[in-house]
Amino acid sequence: MKEQLIIFDTTLRDGEQSPGASMTRDDKLRIARQLERMRVDVIEAGFAAASNGDFESVRAVAEAIRESTVCSLARANPRDIVRAGEAIQPAARGRIHTFIATSPIHMEKKLRMTPDQVVEAAVAAVKQALEYTDDVEFSAEDAVRSDMDFLCRVFEAVINAGAKTINVPDTVGYSIPAQWGERIRTLIERVPNSDKVVWSTHCHNDLGLAVANSLSAVMAGARQVECTINGLGERAGNASLEEVVMAVRTRPDLFPVSTNIDATQIVPASKLVSGITGYPVQPNKAIVGANAFSHESGIHQDGVLKHRETYEIMRAEDVGWNANRLTLGKLSGRNAFKSKLTELGIELESDEALNQAFARFKELADKKREIFDEDIQALISDESVALDHEHFKLVWMQSASAMGDTPHAKVTLSVGGKEHHAESDGSGPVDASFRAIETVVTSGAQLMLYSVNAITSGTDAQGEVTVRLSRDARVVNGQGADTDIVVASAKAYISALNRLQAGPSKLNPQVGENV
Repeated sequence: MKEQLIIFDTTLRDGEQSPGASMTRDDKLRIARQLERMRVDVIEAGFAAASNGDFESVRAVAEAIRESTVCSLARANPRDIVRAGEAIQPAARGRIHTFIATSPIHMEKKLRMTPDQVVEAAVAAVKQALEYTDDVEFSAEDAVRSDMDFLCRVFEAVINAGAKTINVPDTVGYSIPAQWGERIRTLIERVPNSDKVVWSTHCHNDLGLAVANSLSAVMAGARQVECTINGLGERAGNASLEEVVMAVRTRPDLFPVSTNIDATQIVPASKLVSGITGYPVQPNKAIVGANAFSHESGIHQDGVLKHRETYEIMRAEDVGWNANRLTLGKLSGRNAFKSKLTELGIELESDEALNQAFARFKELADKKREIFDEDIQALISDESVALDHEHFKLVWMQSASAMGDTPHAKVTLSVGGKEHHAESDGSGPVDASFRAIETVVTSGAQLMLYSVNAITSGTDAQGEVTVRLSRDARVVNGQGADTDIVVASAKAYISALNRLQAGPSKLNPQVGENV
């Protein structure tokens, strides 16, 4: 029998460290429920000590999730451990994931601690965490640049202290597969009582090798992989959950492990995370990209028509493609809409929120003949942002553009409940609408990204727009969806402005969170 490979998803924690990808409590709950539906083994719900908002998000996930283990990250200090322990208290199965840096450069330059002090802090953190749960994971931050003898010493000490999982992170994405596999293998061979714990790997993608390094670690004996949906994460991201899972599943001849993952939930999870964070999936992304199962070459098309396996090593439907079929229409009632939300793992907190979402669904159904699951997901994401942050609200807008004429836009905005009217010219209708909005809000923000993606196929598809704004070292994303791209753009811009207006919800994610 094959051993189980534990899938540890850190989309809600490490993935959230992507610039502008901060998630609300409700966002995290929606993603957590989808991860549970996908049968992810461990969900790292956040860093409870980072802020009150993060604490409440971790606690909400711990209360809602019954099948997966819910985990909180914690630095190796007493305050972090207490906050993590309190946050996971409601969980059916809770884990504390504590860490401290072990590389010479981190110990000297960042921690300003001696190796002896680091070992002492690691052991104390594990022992304290055991007061809240018997499931404690320890990570040696920047293990890739740590001295092997010192790593063995630290890991032996925390295993003796009671850690159940030992995570070896390539924090800076520095390793290559052969080297990483050898490091994991050497640690397992050299550390006393290594057979008493689960060995884990957490790889970053700075050299594009996160998945390859993770799989190399599995071949060397690691039995937990830490990863994210769509490979989301700070800098170049983390190992992609979907790629790790499908590599193991597609090559059972090579990998001595199997996962519990329901692969048909992979594409729905990918779309949900993309919609909530505003990070679109590139078309040629493995497994979940729009072109992942497309064949343009005539030779390839002919081969697939004759026998699928000539050019396809997995079936599109096995990972959830073609599962999101036509669901609702303009004649669908409120109960059918509510049932569809439940099916998609979406729970709205009040009847008022449901009524507002249903009203927007009806508006969409009048514009778009066929409503798909992706449309519903985008609609709810749009609605949740409006409900959470409504200092600025788009009441009405009009834009005009014609060849030879200067594009012009008029907008009516509600600012703190008071309506303001503005208009402006621009180089295009989107530029004109943004300029008109700015004449009212004068945000002083810098536009860093403007991106448009079609939610579904067809000329009547909704366009989903992502806008990224920067101000005073803060970076936020805003999303908007509409069948009218200019309206969707204005919604996305206002969504980002509202996130800026709401203020920082957590500490700088670069401070002490990067494992």
